[in-house]
Order: sequence, then structure tokens, then C-alpha cells
Amino acid sequence: MGKNVRVKTWEEFKRLAIEKKPKSIVYIIALGIPAKNLTSLKLILHVEDVQYIFTDSAKGNKLRKTGIPIHADKKGNLFIEDADVNNFLRAQLQNAHLQILSYWTI
Repeated sequence: MGKNVRVKTWEEFKRLAIEKKPKSIVYIIALGIPAKNLTSLKLILHVEDVQYIFTDSAKGNKLRKTGIPIHADKKGNLFIEDADVNNFLRAQLQNAHLQILSYWTI
């Protein structure tokens, strides 16, 4: 049975992702507060029998720890773009072979 490890900072998650050289990272865009907004991000790095989990939430018009931008639709609902998550991870982790997978596409 594997274990889950909560990673508190983006810097620590980034270090693990670079050091462990995973084949993929899974992300989940979820409801934040207020619950109608998709403004919470969870990143999951699975290596051997361990899942490293990093969570980020909204603060103003971006995510608190990563700075990924938050967008608003015409009705004022807030959301995170898949492309912004992908671009951020590609730029930060610099692993050309890394698969970045949305939970919804698995």
C-alpha cells in the first residue's frame, strides 16, 4: 500500500518533481470558496509507492502559491484555465517528456 505525502510549498513540490523525474503529473481544478468558483488546484506527483500532493488556492486574481492567473467569465464566475496550468508546469519543471494530465482526462 502506498502513502500520501502533503507538500506545503511550491518550491518543495518543484524540487521533488525535478529530482524524481516522473513520467507524469496529474492536476485537478476544483471548487474553491465560494463553492461556485473553480479556483482550487491540486497537483499529484506519483513516484514508486508515494503520492506527493500539493494544493493551491485563490488569493485575489491568482493562485496564492504558484501565481497561476484566475479568470472570470461573463457572469463573474471564477476559474483556472487548463492551458495556464500546463504552461506554468512546463516552464517551471523544464521536463520535455513530462506528461501533464488533467484528472478529467484520465
